[in-house]
Amino acid sequence: MDYFKTRENLSSIVVNYIKESILSGYYKAGDHILETEVALKLNISRAPVREAIRELESDGIVITKPRKGTFVTAYSIDDIKEVFDIRLLLENNIYKILIYEDKLKEKDFMHLEHLVKDMESIATSGMSEEEKTLQVNIKDMAFHKFIWNKSGSLRRVKILEGIFFQLRMAMLYDMDETGNLIKSVTDHYEIIKALRSKDIDACKKALRRHIITYENEDLK
Repeated sequence: MDYFKTRENLSSIVVNYIKESILSGYYKAGDHILETEVALKLNISRAPVREAIRELESDGIVITKPRKGTFVTAYSIDDIKEVFDIRLLLENNIYKILIYEDKLKEKDFMHLEHLVKDMESIATSGMSEEEKTLQVNIKDMAFHKFIWNKSGSLRRVKILEGIFFQLRMAMLYDMDETGNLIKSVTDHYEIIKALRSKDIDACKKALRRHIITYENEDLK
């Protein structure tokens, strides 16, 4: 039993390592992931690496080609649209719950504003563009996860968390393509304003403007 627990734990470590390596830009779309390289890097055997790759493949994060190896999945524009459309549908429902049930208090709005200010500081810092995009993405998801969890809608949150990595990947891809990091950051103020005023239509419009950038960037 301890042996299987250890293998399961090692597999989880590999999954997290590969995910973070993708998000950090170490592995890019289409890159070849070598089992031996990962095993050496983490000082483990190849067995948990293979298990981790199977899990990542089932989640659509990597793809294994017979006799060629494992590669990071390349997100197409249609993939990005699908992930964002799912998110938009669920998050709009969450906003309705927050407004109808008066879930957000002033301390919550202050917390959200603090997260946006953190994003602004990162976006205007001297970091490399790649690092700024990654760090803003982390804060951006923290902003939205806070909103999701405040709704108390466990099933909606579970679905969103199930595609959490895909959301982060989609957001990184989108920011790389549009290059409009500052706009992505300041959009959050409109979301806060709409939530504060309890204006559902304004919430939907603000969220759509924030998420659906590809329509205005000729990325169809």
